Amino acid sequence: MNEETRRHTFHQWLEHHRGLIFKIVRAYADTSMDREDLFQEISAQLWKSVASFRRESKETTWIYRVAINTAIRWLHVEKRRINTNLRDAQLVLHETDTAADEQLAWLYAEIAQLDEVDRSLTLMLLEDFSYKEMSAVLGISESNVGVRIHRIKKHLITKSNK
Repeated sequence: MNEETRRHTFHQWLEHHRGLIFKIVRAYADTSMDREDLFQEISAQLWKSVASFRRESKETTWIYRVAINTAIRWLHVEKRRINTNLRDAQLVLHETDTAADEQLAWLYAEIAQLDEVDRSLTLMLLEDFSYKEMSAVLGISESNVGVRIHRIKKHLITKSNK
């Protein structure tokens, strides 16, 4: 792949899949500064992965896989950095008062508390990925995907009724 094609593909991916990437970023990073860092990290990994995309899966599946794997790696590094530095972290959220924003904030807070696989499944579910696609991205069986999604939904319904 020549440099011009690589650059065009990368910019096209960012343009068409920005919303997907932001959902992943929001689910894995709490502060706006962390979100910016994670978005940059995902962008860098996408840039590196352009040449290795062989079109054996959907473009969205590939981008999601790169973004999720990057977010998980980033989260582990970030946790280690925070633990070793023992620094105080302040989370400042600027949310509007609308009920929809409050519900969305609640949903992302709940998603953030899930383990990595369940968090990834929830985000893919919100993006209308098929069980087969989720299975391919995460390397688990389709039946495992179904069971986990059922449990996640049950958990979220229980939490929302409190």
